[in-house]
Amino acid sequence: MSATMDAVMPGAAGAHNATAAAAAGRRGGGIVAGMMALPEVQTVELLVAVSIFVAIHSLRQRRSQGLPSWPLVGMLPSLLLGLRGDMYEWLTGVLASRGGTFTFHGPWLTNLHCVVTSDPRNLEHMLKTKFGSFPKGPYFRDTVRDLLGDGIFGADDEVWRRQRKAASLEFHSAEFRALTASSLVELVHRRLLRVLGDAEEAGDAVDLQDVLLRLTFDNVCMIAFGVDPGCLRPGLPEIPFAKAFEDATEATIVRFVTPTAVWRAMRALGVGHERVLQRSLAGVDRFAYDVIRQRKEEVAAGGGGGGGGRSDLLTIFTKMRDADTGAAAYSDKFLRDICVNFILAGRDTSSVALAWFFWLLNKNPAVEAKILEEIDDIVAARRSSPPAPAVAANGADEDDLVFHPEEVKKMEYLHAALSEALRLYPSVPVDHKEVVEDEVFPDGTVLKKGTKVIYAMYTMGRMESIWGEDCREYKPERWLRDGRFMGESAYKFTAFNGGPRLCLGKDFAYYQMKFAAASILRRYHVRVVDGHPVAPKMALTMYMKHGLKVKLTKRDKSKL
Repeated sequence: MSATMDAVMPGAAGAHNATAAAAAGRRGGGIVAGMMALPEVQTVELLVAVSIFVAIHSLRQRRSQGLPSWPLVGMLPSLLLGLRGDMYEWLTGVLASRGGTFTFHGPWLTNLHCVVTSDPRNLEHMLKTKFGSFPKGPYFRDTVRDLLGDGIFGADDEVWRRQRKAASLEFHSAEFRALTASSLVELVHRRLLRVLGDAEEAGDAVDLQDVLLRLTFDNVCMIAFGVDPGCLRPGLPEIPFAKAFEDATEATIVRFVTPTAVWRAMRALGVGHERVLQRSLAGVDRFAYDVIRQRKEEVAAGGGGGGGGRSDLLTIFTKMRDADTGAAAYSDKFLRDICVNFILAGRDTSSVALAWFFWLLNKNPAVEAKILEEIDDIVAARRSSPPAPAVAANGADEDDLVFHPEEVKKMEYLHAALSEALRLYPSVPVDHKEVVEDEVFPDGTVLKKGTKVIYAMYTMGRMESIWGEDCREYKPERWLRDGRFMGESAYKFTAFNGGPRLCLGKDFAYYQMKFAAASILRRYHVRVVDGHPVAPKMALTMYMKHGLKVKLTKRDKSKL
């Protein structure tokens, strides 16, 4: 028994020892594995800690810089979020929180860094006081060159001065004023009112923004090129040149929110929006060069005085000769650039402003009533003391009232209502400059040579520091003194720019808007379709993203 036990017990003891050794081995292996895993755990914790620190640091910069600034990408995430909604309201919020000026830090190794301002003091410094230090600059010029070439919008220095001087002389000539007035009468009474009348009779909704763009496009093409593209013909046909011009403009604006190296690579490869731009520019150039060739033939046939008595910009510039050689002063490419630039300016400023104007009237019927009262008074005064005959609209009814230039000039309240619309919805919501030497803005912002500066006109119309607590309200009365229109400083109301680059077509734009608006309002009540979404579109000019769908109702004919 004892021997048996002795024989069994050593085996049991051995098994016990083996089990204990295995357990110890497992514990030892776990410790070693844990020690090996420790650096991985610490690395993860370190990365988490660093990420939290970077996030907190970046978010804290919102207080000092207006927006979070992240490593490598800078403030780009905030910009992308802003682009998803109303970009201009987002920018207004940032500028309001920063007192009117802030610095945007773009991604590392990109050229998206800039200073953004809405301070009138800074604008006067930039647009007038130190005008020579703030040209459009190479960044803007390179970005828009494919569309605008060396035209007046992107040009600087002598190239800009040469065009400005020639265009200024033409804009103030009696022949040019007569052309603008007569062409506008023809377009409004023979086309615009007929298109609106057809829509009213059919009970159809019409995109008023599209109709107004067609009106101003036809008008400015007649003034710039001396040709009528016919965008406002019955049925509102699609005109290849107009479509190409629109597509080229939209594709160009995308470049401003795309790193230069990226869009240049896309242009080289012919992909994305750059492919659209190339195709659209081909259509624009084809139309422009055909017209230029025909006009030069007309001028040559007339022995230098040809052109059939035309007074459009293309004819005027085509006739110009070099003082030394007697050769043509401008190349075909330069003529193309001049005309395309003026079309861009003339088409959008008035039509976009009118679209927002009619939308605001729909929300403010009391303003519309005052405009109608002013128009009725002018018509009543005509009946008691008829003015000199105006240019008649060919094809218009004999009793169809056409406003005379001196009557349009008397529409003070309408002028104020349009200015108020432009204050809240400027046709060009933001613009760009580039400083050529170290500068300091009046608000203390330091600008290094080469800094890009964005000035936000949309934001300026919503700054309490500029327009008071009621800055977001639509109040034409803020422009009136004893019933007469009183303008504001060009550095407070910058819809037409300021300083030496003050818009040459400002007076014509107001005349065009007042004539068209009065002609429509006297005949129709314009109501925006219920539920129609209205929001600005990110573009060179402040289009409505979804157009402006309206329905028209004829006014009481006894008052016409």
